[in-house]
Amino acid sequence: MSAPNEPERPRAWQRMLSGRRLDLLDPSPDDVAIEDIAHGLARVARWNGQTHGPHALSVAQHCVIVADIVAGLDARATRQSQLAALLHDAPEYVIGDLISPFKAAIGLDYKAFEEKLLAAIHVRFSLPHPLSGELHKAIKRADRIAAYYEATRLAGFDEDEGKKHFGPAELLPAALSETLAALTPMPVEAAERAFLTRYTALSAR
Repeated sequence: MSAPNEPERPRAWQRMLSGRRLDLLDPSPDDVAIEDIAHGLARVARWNGQTHGPHALSVAQHCVIVADIVAGLDARATRQSQLAALLHDAPEYVIGDLISPFKAAIGLDYKAFEEKLLAAIHVRFSLPHPLSGELHKAIKRADRIAAYYEATRLAGFDEDEGKKHFGPAELLPAALSETLAALTPMPVEAAERAFLTRYTALSAR
């Protein structure tokens, strides 16, 4: 509590629709809920909303795509690995999706904040933190592939720009390649359901 003449500290927590109160400066795994993550990510737009179609491409849909790519590129990918991929951008349910150039401009304080929240999320869902180097690399690769297809199919990048900023398109399994080539943003409610459905499937024992 503040001393009588001290100004009250600014509020540093967010009330979630689940009823939890998440401390943004010191997030507790106990205050992290999958329904809050799914609800928030389905309402956060990738590419600052600069994508074709009647709906924004949500971070929730992007996370499902990245989990699909991790599984599609490695038949041995475990449920835990796919769950880590599904949750790789989970902090954005609180902090939003800043495009990479803006993250670079903000600097390391932003990354430290994001990392602290990701650590709480990993603990909540029984994932190791930090992830192994191999898994981290696999998710980064899948994230880059997803970004390439999102950029060139939805966000107005031509093929040369896509290759320059996200690397050349990789040779992917046919089914995965067809899915990415036909990428279409989902309505908010559908993206939220898809995220929760995938979480349920991956966390089932």
